[in-house]
Amino acid sequence: MILANAFCLFFFLGTGADPVVSAKSNHCLDAAKACNLNDNCKKLRSSYISICNREISPTERCNRRKCHKALRQFFDRVPSEYTYRMLFCSCQDQACAERRRQTILPSCSYEDKEKPNCLDLRSLCRTDHLCRSRLADFHANCRASYRTLTSCPADNYQACLGSYAGMIGFDMTPNYVDSSPTGIVVSPWCSCRGSGNMEEECEKFLRDFTENPCLRNAIQAFGNGTDVNVSPKNPLLPATQAPRVEKTPSLPDDLSDSTSLGTSIITTCTSVQEQGLKANNSKELSMCFTELTTNIIPGSNKVIKPNSGPSRARPSAALTAFPFLLLKWAL
Repeated sequence: MILANAFCLFFFLGTGADPVVSAKSNHCLDAAKACNLNDNCKKLRSSYISICNREISPTERCNRRKCHKALRQFFDRVPSEYTYRMLFCSCQDQACAERRRQTILPSCSYEDKEKPNCLDLRSLCRTDHLCRSRLADFHANCRASYRTLTSCPADNYQACLGSYAGMIGFDMTPNYVDSSPTGIVVSPWCSCRGSGNMEEECEKFLRDFTENPCLRNAIQAFGNGTDVNVSPKNPLLPATQAPRVEKTPSLPDDLSDSTSLGTSIITTCTSVQEQGLKANNSKELSMCFTELTTNIIPGSNKVIKPNSGPSRARPSAALTAFPFLLLKWAL
């Protein structure tokens, strides 16, 4: 009877048939077990755990440079289906959240005796071309956007998660700040103490991690399995579309000069360019190039190309003078 009950419990835990029991399972532990079933994931995970846990001396707990290199290899060479599950697993209790925090062996790869200033840490990162590139990717893909449903650029959770994981193994390595299972807060190991007159900029930089709605929503959505429902249908197009521009725009009857139309065209083109639409795929942007190279004759509704200049007006003047010449010759 006991064996039968144990078998039933194992069955429910393994299949998720009982939602109450499944809700209490440790998803981060399940992710580690899944990694161990993959040879490449197991090998590279065992490697960075061994290196990051190797004490150098009583005063030096590990070789951080080698630990960072091993972590970069793990996140760069192991498929995200394994690494993301370990890094962004959802948790219902503190034990699970602590396992999630310990994923990157923070005592070696993340923490230090003192927290440096965040702007100093950013400057140090920018001296390395790869760290600088990864940080720029993070700011581009995880910046808070208030024009999208998810607060992420183009509603792209995957790009933000990938940029976050890409910074692990550098001086700017981020991690969970505590073992809270519900409140997700991540940050580099730094503070804004001693920023002087740069404190506002430092706080703004730090909030890109600690109070970033795009990053927070992306992590929560991945852990809950809801990120698949918000995959962008067309990641190249923003949520707020650029104003439509007709192929043959009609000019207002009361248009007296080129100022008002020129302003509207520039605004439209600026909007299209700022939203990042590609020229070869965008009718609006191609119309911008056409319209910005078109002038309007002041005091009329006629449109001429700038290359044609005043030469277009000369045939009209010649034709007007032609009858007078004939009359003169006849006399």
